[in-house]
Amino acid sequence: MRNLLFTLPLFCATAVSAGDAMTTAYDGSFDDATFAVESAIVDRGLVIDYVSHVGEMLNRTGGDVGSSTEIFKAADIFLFCSAVVSREVMEADPMNIAHCPYGVFVTETDAGVAIGHRDYPDGAMQKVEDLLADIVAEAAAN
Repeated sequence: MRNLLFTLPLFCATAVSAGDAMTTAYDGSFDDATFAVESAIVDRGLVIDYVSHVGEMLNRTGGDVGSSTEIFKAADIFLFCSAVVSREVMEADPMNIAHCPYGVFVTETDAGVAIGHRDYPDGAMQKVEDLLADIVAEAAAN
C-alpha cells in the first residue's frame, strides 16, 4: 500500500497530479476548507465514516520518532464510501475493494491550503476518481 502523505506536493496553484495524488489549491483557511469538503461529501448523500487527523498525529509524534520537521501545519483525511459507485466498480472487479473507503484530504503548509484525493487505476476506478474530483472542485470553489 502506498503512503500518500509523502507523495504530495506542498502546494499547487491548480489541480495537479503529484504521483499518486491530485491536489487543488484552496483560497481560504484550513478550517474553511475542511468545512467545504465535509459539506461537499454530505450534500451528495454520502456518510463520512471517519476523519483522520493525520496532521495532529504527525505533529504530536515527531519528537517520539526523532524528527523536528513540521510536514503539515494541519492535515485531515475524510473517509467515506458510496454504495452506488462502490457496487459498480466492485462488480467490474471485486478486488477494487482494496481502494475502499475513498478519501479526500485537506492539508495546510507554509505555502497554503490544498484539497485533494489519490489517483486511482485506469478502468472502472475512474468513476471513483470522477466522484472525488467533483467533491474537490466543489469544495475548492467555496
